[in-house]
Amino acid sequence: MSTQGVSGGSPGRPSTESGSTAGSRRPPVPRAAEARTTGTTIGDRPSPRSGGTFAALRVPNYRRFMTGQIISMCGTWMQTIALGWLVLSLGASGTLLGVVTAAQFLPVLVFGAYGGLVADRTNIRRLLSCTASLQALLAAVLGILVITDVVTLWMVVVFALCLGLTQAVDNPARQSFVQEMVGPETLPNAVTLNSVTMNAARVVGPAIAGATITLVGNGMCFILNALSFAAILVALARLDRSALRPNPPVARAPGQIREGFHYAVRTASIRIPLTMMVLTGTLAYEFQVTLPLVARETFHGTAATYSLLTGAMGAGAVAGGLLVARRRLTGVRSLVAVAGVFGALLLLSAAAPSLVVLVAALVVTGAASVAFIATGNATVQLSAEPRMRGRVMALWSMAFLGTTPLGGPIAGAIAQVFGARAGLVLAGVAAVAAALIGLASLRRIEARQVAAPVAVAPVAAGFPAVEHAAGKHAVAVGATAEAACSTATATVHPAEQAPSGKPSARPLPST
Repeated sequence: MSTQGVSGGSPGRPSTESGSTAGSRRPPVPRAAEARTTGTTIGDRPSPRSGGTFAALRVPNYRRFMTGQIISMCGTWMQTIALGWLVLSLGASGTLLGVVTAAQFLPVLVFGAYGGLVADRTNIRRLLSCTASLQALLAAVLGILVITDVVTLWMVVVFALCLGLTQAVDNPARQSFVQEMVGPETLPNAVTLNSVTMNAARVVGPAIAGATITLVGNGMCFILNALSFAAILVALARLDRSALRPNPPVARAPGQIREGFHYAVRTASIRIPLTMMVLTGTLAYEFQVTLPLVARETFHGTAATYSLLTGAMGAGAVAGGLLVARRRLTGVRSLVAVAGVFGALLLLSAAAPSLVVLVAALVVTGAASVAFIATGNATVQLSAEPRMRGRVMALWSMAFLGTTPLGGPIAGAIAQVFGARAGLVLAGVAAVAAALIGLASLRRIEARQVAAPVAVAPVAAGFPAVEHAAGKHAVAVGATAEAACSTATATVHPAEQAPSGKPSARPLPST
């Protein structure tokens, strides 16, 4: 999902990739500075004004795109339910069901970085049209195979692999496209509304899938999902292209994937959220493994119990997402705080003495889950240079979705050995550990800044960290670290400055 704006030097838009005004030059500054000049610092706090809960929907392009996305996501959840049921109906075991799941998400882990580079090199709107068409074709083919009763398990595995390959490109492109549509000021709100949409679809899609499978058969779910992509294609075709802010495609050059990794590693406001998401994405977001076990083993429930727990998290995610959307929540400090709350709520859920208490705890946990994902996503996007955004968001998708094949077996094994509640304990510990890692990283950066004077660069025009006073000052060389942190949004190492020129041009369960 992406954002909108006007290409070139529109108001509030930097006219160079480095974020400075046209023709301005920055002096070199020491390595001690770790933050970026893209409008998000490692210590950003939520802005008290965000334009309201549905601020992003006031952007016509985003409203059109979101309408198509809602329809398509319902179809995607229908397909998710139908795929799992299809694998089991073909006589496969739970292990083979895990293989199919791994086949879908492994391409995101293995090829996600290249998918992000493809997004950086191409026009994102056209790329999304291509990936939507391919996914529609895949769903239609599998649906026909199921309806004609010729489908076999190897065909399903091939389908999952091909679907994963398209998602490796689609995920970073879709997330980068949000900022093309709504701009950096409204991006946190748009990201949160995306999460709300995904969780609402998680409630509606499976319900439609259950009725469809019962009335007309499993294959029709894939056909309906294929048709749902028409909504995305129509939305993309109806966008006002003059109001988009596409970035010039990055020219082909050797080592661009490696460059993206190095860029993410040396940029603190990207490195820290990615590190936190790798840990939580691997061990905390494995609810498709932990919740069924808790429902069956701990509370001796049925599939209805599992549905109740999943619905509780989904409802909490929707309600919490709408609350979070009212505030502009970005920055590593905010992410650390949200991760700590998320982990504490997971541990509370693990200790729930009754099913009623667990359902109530999962509602609040769902809200914290959306807050963590939305805050991290917005922080990473706002911290990335436009020419790097596709590759950076590919790393985010790899950390969140690509780790699923790794974390699922771990969570399952822990729950099998130590009991079903242990899976939720593992998730809570992982989230708390991620918060502690983020906090330790912030303190190291602060200590480094205190140890060495830094040069302060002005904030990029139009980016949202307006509460800082950087825009009121000229470059201050030799200021103390404390003064620099209070008067500037970011500092940049000379090796991290981008060349001058125009800016170049991006959640399945609850992203």
